[in-house]
Amino acid sequence: MADFLASYAWVIWLALILVFLVVETLTLDLLFLMLGIGSVGGLVSHFAGAPILLQIVIAGVLALLLIFTLRPPLLKRLQRGGDKTPSNVEALLGLEGEVLAAVTTTTGSVKLINGDTWTARVFPTAFEQQLMPGQQIFVKAIDGATALVAPEEKAVL
Repeated sequence: MADFLASYAWVIWLALILVFLVVETLTLDLLFLMLGIGSVGGLVSHFAGAPILLQIVIAGVLALLLIFTLRPPLLKRLQRGGDKTPSNVEALLGLEGEVLAAVTTTTGSVKLINGDTWTARVFPTAFEQQLMPGQQIFVKAIDGATALVAPEEKAVL
């Protein structure tokens, strides 16, 4: 059995590399990529004539070294390029708009500068508690499908 492993260790290393790369494409965590590169080290050491136990040690040490030295800065670099553009509710906060139908503490309608029309209520701490059509407003909060708005000149975020 030991002779079989020694003779065909390269097949095992190739299978491990393939498995680690497939799992890496599913997880995108760079952990299995480092294990795959460690397996490449084991494969290279096999072709260099190292015994099977030394191949395993080389693959393990190389994988651990890469996991603790190369993976953290790569993860940080990958996460650095994230899109910082606000979306969903965050994108609506602070948007200006115009009152379409009188906005009170219970009902109303506004059109925002992004083109959306929203049902609206006056923000509870707003100076004016009734806003008339044509008046400029801005969004202070979102409550479900209702924009809580305040008059533009009195509002401070």
